Amino acid sequence: MRESTPAPGRPARLSREAIVTAALQSDLHTLTMRELATRLGVSHSALYRWVPDRDGLFDLISDVMVERILPSTEPTEATWRDWLRDLAWKMHDEFRAVPGYAAHVAAPHRHNPESFGRLRDRVLTAFRMAGASEDMAEQSWFVFGMSVVHWIGADHADYDLGEGTPRFDLFLDVLLRGLPAQEDARPAPTGG
Repeated sequence: MRESTPAPGRPARLSREAIVTAALQSDLHTLTMRELATRLGVSHSALYRWVPDRDGLFDLISDVMVERILPSTEPTEATWRDWLRDLAWKMHDEFRAVPGYAAHVAAPHRHNPESFGRLRDRVLTAFRMAGASEDMAEQSWFVFGMSVVHWIGADHADYDLGEGTPRFDLFLDVLLRGLPAQEDARPAPTGG
C-alpha cells in the first residue's frame, strides 16, 4: 500500500494513524470512504492517495487490531493454553469495542496477508507447543479462529438465543479443553 507524502513545507493532514483512528470511531459496517474523508476533513481523492479502497482500509485496520490483540509473550509448552485464552479475550474485547468490526471479521472476506499471517503463525506456534503435529496445529487453528470469531460476531449481533446471556468465559473454557485437535483413532464409518 502506497503512503503519499505531502508537498514540502505543507503539514501532513493524513497519516495511517489518523485514518485508522477515525475509522475505529465509526460503525465499520456502514462506513463509506466518502464519510471517512469527511470525518478526517480531507477530500475524497486525498483519502484515496493513502487508501486505495475499502479493502485497503480494512487492511490498515487489521494491522492495528492484530497489534492490539497479540500477546507480547510467546506461547510455551507450559503456557500455550493461557496464551490462547489471553488472545481470545483480547479478540473479544477489541473486536466488540469497534462497531461493525466483529461482523466484518465473522463474514467471509479477503484477509490482510501480513496481519492475518502474523496471527496465524503465532496461534500455530501455540498448538505446536501443545504437542500438535503440523496438520493438527493447522486444524486447531481453523477450529480456534473460526469458533472465536464467529462467537464474537454472533454475540455482537445480539441474536435471540433464548433466555440468558451467552457467556464467553464458558464458551472459551469448553473450546480450549478440546484443543489441540487430535487424530481420531476410530475407524471411519462404512456405508450400509
